[in-house]
Amino acid sequence: MSAIASGLQWFVNLGASVMLPILLFIFALILRIKPSKAFKAGLMVGIGFIGLNLVISLLTKNLGPASHAMVRNFGMHLGTIDIGWPAASAIAYGTVLGSLAIPVGVITNVVLLLLGLTQTLDVDVWNYWHIAFTGSLVYAVSHSFSLGIFTMIVHVMVIYLLADMSAPYVQKQYGLDGISFPQGASAPGYVLALPLNWLMDRIPGINKGINKIKLTPKTIQKRMGIFDDSGVMGLLIGIVIGILAKYSVTKTLQLGVSTAAVLVLMPRMVSLLMEGLTPSEGANELVQKHFPGRNLYIGMDSAFAVGNETVLSASLLLVPVTLLIAVILPGNHVLPFGDLATIPYMIAIMAAVFRGDIFRTLVGGIVDIILSLYIASWVAPLVTASAKAANFGLQGNTSISVLSDGGVWTTWVVVGLGKIMTWGGIGLIGVVTLALMIWYNKFHKKNQAKKTEPAA
Repeated sequence: MSAIASGLQWFVNLGASVMLPILLFIFALILRIKPSKAFKAGLMVGIGFIGLNLVISLLTKNLGPASHAMVRNFGMHLGTIDIGWPAASAIAYGTVLGSLAIPVGVITNVVLLLLGLTQTLDVDVWNYWHIAFTGSLVYAVSHSFSLGIFTMIVHVMVIYLLADMSAPYVQKQYGLDGISFPQGASAPGYVLALPLNWLMDRIPGINKGINKIKLTPKTIQKRMGIFDDSGVMGLLIGIVIGILAKYSVTKTLQLGVSTAAVLVLMPRMVSLLMEGLTPSEGANELVQKHFPGRNLYIGMDSAFAVGNETVLSASLLLVPVTLLIAVILPGNHVLPFGDLATIPYMIAIMAAVFRGDIFRTLVGGIVDIILSLYIASWVAPLVTASAKAANFGLQGNTSISVLSDGGVWTTWVVVGLGKIMTWGGIGLIGVVTLALMIWYNKFHKKNQAKKTEPAA
């Protein structure tokens, strides 16, 4: 066992920019993608990851000291910086435990497909970092490697269940036939959106909201003007933080431009990563060959919905609202930044449940942000400990967190029960999830099919 552990540690020490391309290359070959195409895709992921690290370094180097100065000057309690999902994924994959997330996720997916307990064939292998993240946090509190692995299995089961249940909404709203979103930061929004949508259906003035409240993508973008641009938004955020930090005019302007650069460059680096994560053609062939007659979904990243006008418009409004909430929310310690650009992913499935209604998506997004800030504040010490274990450079920041995955309710439930009840807590989540999978795929779907059958 020591030899295996040493081998895994050597592999992890290669760094994410080398480790992940190798894993993705092997996975692409298993899906029978041409070796040349698989190699280029893996290389592009490595290049994108290096680019992300450069942008993240720019973020932490400039915004970290400014946020601390702001906190000191005004007595704010925002001493934890939101480093964003790119940094969180680097931390998650940067340990021996995290490096096993992809094989754990793939094997669990195959087993559940064979048992008929999920309809999602997840080809979005990059996003297994979400389960690596929670596995690493549970390991940080339990110091049990096996419990960390078990946590990843249970968490990915939860994600598959939510992806299956939300798929009809996703396909109808975004026109993505045969697609589901097993994305750890998006799928949990389905559970929040359902009761909120039910409630708003019963509030006078909202249930007939198309005549009462008119929020359309065109009117929002028209009112936002030049602020409908991530670079301009980043410039303003940086300048405001520089002023609050009592920086000189020169340093304030430099911080503004650096902040704008982060918000503009980060999506570009993500797009490089996405270029290397396109094994869908091999996955489709795999479905047709090994699961004939099965109505399966291809699991993809919720980035496919980010370009939707409702999602973009609501996200633009939520950026300044998120910063305002962070300042006035009692008990919050997180300064949102890195994941401000991730808000579209956080609300993608919620917008589908709300049938593309911008007002409802905005209200749902505010509720989600409030919960996320509280949970991200709670989990900050564990994220910071995991970052140190992964040898992640904190650039002088003593406390870090993640608004998206660090603040999602699944992280609170999984890590919370893992911390309090260890094996019993994670096992309880697993049993409940398994029962819901059996109910949904073995009974609910059959009943739905009978209801839609034409009368004899």
